[in-house]
Amino acid sequence: MSKKESPSGAPWRNFYGRRHGKTLRPSQLTYLDEDLSKLSPGAVDWDVNPDRVPLDLAGLFGGRDVWLEIGFGGGEHMVHQASRNPDVGIIGCEPFINGVAMLLGKIRSAGADNIRVHPGDARDMFDVLPEQSIARAFLLYPDPWPKKKHHRRRFVTPEHLAPLARVMKHGAVLRVATDIPDYVRQTLEQVPKHGFHWMAERPADWREPWDDWFSTRYEQKAIREGRVPHYLTFRRD
Repeated sequence: MSKKESPSGAPWRNFYGRRHGKTLRPSQLTYLDEDLSKLSPGAVDWDVNPDRVPLDLAGLFGGRDVWLEIGFGGGEHMVHQASRNPDVGIIGCEPFINGVAMLLGKIRSAGADNIRVHPGDARDMFDVLPEQSIARAFLLYPDPWPKKKHHRRRFVTPEHLAPLARVMKHGAVLRVATDIPDYVRQTLEQVPKHGFHWMAERPADWREPWDDWFSTRYEQKAIREGRVPHYLTFRRD
């Protein structure tokens, strides 16, 4: 991350990937217009919180444990977890607005009231999360950036892992799912360097999904195309 500052005081952060896809349906535009602001976790963006005042998570979720999903795609896993775990609050970060709109529709259908949504970069969320405030984090089928010259764009780099480690409680769990073998390699190489240990006890542990796993559309596509999913579980030291 460059030390260059933007006029608003925010650190300059390159963003790689899409923010918009195909034209949204009228119903999705309605979800964005009517629901997104109500589901905001608070002042995350630099233009509204330049002093980076931490979020009041106790006020937001009534003192419940807080989980974080980084890049929730279409939101199916997050809604599944929220429905199964009404005693926790879940914050999702996703810069792809089409995915945000899909999630909002799923939240309406499920009636889940323990989800908050940040439609932007997870790094901005890390800035305003209190230290040791996250009890579980999910990184599921992140953008693989397959070309070697682009591996620095992957989430499993110090730029992302260091602030993630700061906001996770000691003993908190990080789950990573990917169908890209080299992403597995980089994850196992980098995540333990930032205060996590891999919890696998036997070879099959990274080939078997978690007991409460909800297969996402990304995973289903990977399986159809012959790629093998891997499931990595880490605990914050």
